Amino acid sequence: MIMETDRILLRHWKDSDAKALYKYASDSEVGPRAGWQPHHSEDESLEIIRTVFNNPTTWAIILKETGKVVGAIGYGPSCDCSLPSHEGEPTVGYWVGKPYWGMGICTEALNLMISHIRKTTGIKSLISGHFTDNPASGRVMEKCGFVPTGETAFDPRLYMGEGRPIRVLRLAFDMNNMS
Repeated sequence: MIMETDRILLRHWKDSDAKALYKYASDSEVGPRAGWQPHHSEDESLEIIRTVFNNPTTWAIILKETGKVVGAIGYGPSCDCSLPSHEGEPTVGYWVGKPYWGMGICTEALNLMISHIRKTTGIKSLISGHFTDNPASGRVMEKCGFVPTGETAFDPRLYMGEGRPIRVLRLAFDMNNMS
């Protein structure tokens, strides 16, 4: 399963992506913004690919111009955290390496994944959140139609999540307009 726009493509992770994953996931500014600890080795990145990312709803974000992995996006199992979700409502997560921040890649990838979800599933809504000290992630969600719920969550299971407020956003699909 590959999804693409003019600039990016989303595809499932491969073992051969471990080096690229480690390159960005080892950055001390990337993982903690999303609630996971920086990777300590390429072997650890490979293990993440084989476990956490090894499911049908998690994709590598590839920059088509270079063919290189620049981040990840998914919903469901790999993004599980304790947000106040509704029954059957998956959690969305995404990130890109620091050199790609501010380029609209996460917004493009999230819109692409949302389109895929709308066309291929019966999911009625999605939930996501961002640490309040990472407002750029919230702007990505809002550009893609997510609306703040007014709720704040805390998830001590997330790396550096103890005491860090998470702003909760939800995207409800109009079931009468599922084009």
